Amino acid sequence: MQIGAAANASGVSAKMIRHYEAIGLIANGDRRNNGYRDYGARDVHELRFIRSARDLGFSLEEIRALLDLWRDRARSSRDVHALAARHLHEIEAKIAELQVMAKTLRQLISGCQGDARPECPILDGLDGTTIRVAPG
Repeated sequence: MQIGAAANASGVSAKMIRHYEAIGLIANGDRRNNGYRDYGARDVHELRFIRSARDLGFSLEEIRALLDLWRDRARSSRDVHALAARHLHEIEAKIAELQVMAKTLRQLISGCQGDARPECPILDGLDGTTIRVAPG
């Protein structure tokens, strides 16, 4: 199938397929005599794998490692587990950071009347002298 059909079948845009080929994440599609790339079922499967991993927030380098492990039938699931566990830890740390940010913003917003007066506790808080972002 041509790149458009592979894009439709995998949920990955043709532009991203070309990008993944350019950075060596996936192999270039075989070339037909007319110069068009030809993608098979395995290519589409890999593209779906990449899309799923991207949906879970894995970086391209992590996806490269996951693909290498997926392609290696002699792999140890320990390696896959470790990579996924590290990624989960990073996500959970980011969630904690976002929760602290949300708490701080709630505090700033609750202190602002949002009226016609020029005084603004939000702006005062953002100058770094009155509000400190603290965990919890």
